[in-house]
Amino acid sequence: MSRLAQTAGLTDIQQEILSTVRDFVDKEIIPVATELEHRDEYPQQIVDGLKELGLFGLMIPEEYGGLGESLLTYALCVEEIARGWMSVSGIINTHFIVAYMLKQHGTQEQKETFLPRMAAGEVRGAFSMSEPGLGSDVSAITSKGVKDGEEYVLNGQKMWLTNGGTSTLVAVLCRSDEGHPEGTAPHKSMTTFLVEKEPGFGEVRPGLTIPGKIDKMGYKGVDTTELIMDGLRIPANRVLGGVTGRGFYQMMDGVEVGRVNVAARGCGVAQRAFELGVSYAQQRHTFGKPIAQHQAIQFKLAEMATKVEAAHAMMVNAARKKDSGERNDLEAGMAKYLASEYCKEVVEDAFRIHGGYGFSKEYEIERLYREAPMLLIGEGTAEIQKMIIGRRLLEEYRFQG
Repeated sequence: MSRLAQTAGLTDIQQEILSTVRDFVDKEIIPVATELEHRDEYPQQIVDGLKELGLFGLMIPEEYGGLGESLLTYALCVEEIARGWMSVSGIINTHFIVAYMLKQHGTQEQKETFLPRMAAGEVRGAFSMSEPGLGSDVSAITSKGVKDGEEYVLNGQKMWLTNGGTSTLVAVLCRSDEGHPEGTAPHKSMTTFLVEKEPGFGEVRPGLTIPGKIDKMGYKGVDTTELIMDGLRIPANRVLGGVTGRGFYQMMDGVEVGRVNVAARGCGVAQRAFELGVSYAQQRHTFGKPIAQHQAIQFKLAEMATKVEAAHAMMVNAARKKDSGERNDLEAGMAKYLASEYCKEVVEDAFRIHGGYGFSKEYEIERLYREAPMLLIGEGTAEIQKMIIGRRLLEEYRFQG
């Protein structure tokens, strides 16, 4: 077991879960990750293994067939999975966010309909907020849901949908002006719709098209897509929570826990980069000795390990804060910001330690070097995190003049 990134105060059950996941990662993910990633191949066998472990229902309450575990347990599992291959953690993350939103905001009928099948991995979740011209400005959403009798008609184009092809349930954020007069603040006229669909690409149900996978620099294997709605009809009972106008808050709640997840992914990738760097440094010889014995390399290893430890501590703190029922947007923003930035730096240092071999696709660090940048923008860029952190600090430290 690694000396770094240990978590104090875990229960026996948490330790057992993490040990099981760690063994799975070492045996089933790391040996095949680079080959699958280079082929941009969906890791079906790995996903099936995660279903058998019950990870798709890790945070779903026991009454719905899940394990009923905490956000901390989930984040630590994600950290382990990302250490093996970050794309696999992405497959679980989007599913988890939809399950979390259903648990927190869904009607009883929605919970009973979806959560048991999500816990079993039979229904796979994805969520859709971004649009082609949107970026970080969620208030600029143009996709609309218009009521028509007992249904809503959805039109619009969505972007950057993780699990777009493989999912069977998508939580889609749209503008819905019904009941919200002109002049209402944009974030108060948004609704989350629960869209059921068939897996695959093309027209996956009348009015809904998933065009195909977006070709990416990294984060391969997982399917990232667009989503096009053209007269898509949704029953009124598929409005999340049964009431329009709450979608922005529901999505932000999901994204908040998603930021803890992204922080955990950054921690996992950084840990793997450190493992690769410290191992290679002890095998590679220059000037008659392993490069690990050169002071310049030891300094790099020291900096890398310190960043791994610091990011892990902040991620754990953010998860525990959320589990306690307290507001954690400050801690989640800090953890996501620090972990993603440190991940980039640790991966680059490991890349430098590998020298020319780091540029070769035969070495695992090449894959990590292409994966790390996604964490800088996923679930909000560093700039967005700084805005959140700054505003919350001004709330906490308001000047009393």
